[in-house]
Amino acid sequence: MDAYIEGVRVADSPSGVVAVVTLGVEGGDDVLPIFVGFEEATSIARGLDATDIGRPLTHDLLLDVMEELGSRIERVVVTAIEEGTYIADLHLETPRNEVVVDARPSDSLALAARTNADIEISEAVFEAGREPKGKYAELDDIRGLIEA
Repeated sequence: MDAYIEGVRVADSPSGVVAVVTLGVEGGDDVLPIFVGFEEATSIARGLDATDIGRPLTHDLLLDVMEELGSRIERVVVTAIEEGTYIADLHLETPRNEVVVDARPSDSLALAARTNADIEISEAVFEAGREPKGKYAELDDIRGLIEA
């Protein structure tokens, strides 16, 4: 299923601030929430906004290295959920061939946000984790915290 980053939000919880990336699908009203670390969520939001903070962060560095080696990100696919953990594949075009690399969804989404690479979700994963978009609409956008 073709997907996009619908939002990067935060919520207060008894254990502190929790970050969630919601993935929407074309023509759908539900989202797939993926809970990620605060730093990873910040990196995804900065990628979406093309924010340059002067020095490359880890995702910027990885992207720079891949590009210097002649590779580019073709797409990100959220392929499975195992024991509550989402699994993603990073599809790369290299000078020799296409390579598929196992990667955390948060890292994959941070790279996709920087490159406008396609994002896909397997239908089974979306069906297993989908929730109404409205459940997350009231949460604060993470940009409000990182700009402060």
